[in-house]
Amino acid sequence: MNSLRNRVQLIGHLGADPEVKTFENNRKVARLSLATNDEYTDKEGQKVKQTQWHQLVVWGRLADTCEKYLVKGREVAIEGKLTYRTWNDKDGKSHNITEIMVNELLMMGGKEKK
Repeated sequence: MNSLRNRVQLIGHLGADPEVKTFENNRKVARLSLATNDEYTDKEGQKVKQTQWHQLVVWGRLADTCEKYLVKGREVAIEGKLTYRTWNDKDGKSHNITEIMVNELLMMGGKEKK
């Protein structure tokens, strides 16, 4: 049961091209936004589509892969774990964010980088 703790699996489409940063030791991090969609029928019989946005963080060689092959609109499947961060902006206001630290990524159908 330990393998089920803090495990996230999603399939969705990228909302933007990856934002990649390289640090002084050539280690890379890629930040991505992933949209997942859910559809249901409301009381009036109308189909309703809901989109949820997820913030992804990818490190190392997998970040290289994201930089080379991923573009906005590309469908991907990811596996990772939830993480939470808090920071203060320049005005001292506190901000919270929930991110998914990706450890596996599968490129599916959709757009490819040219």
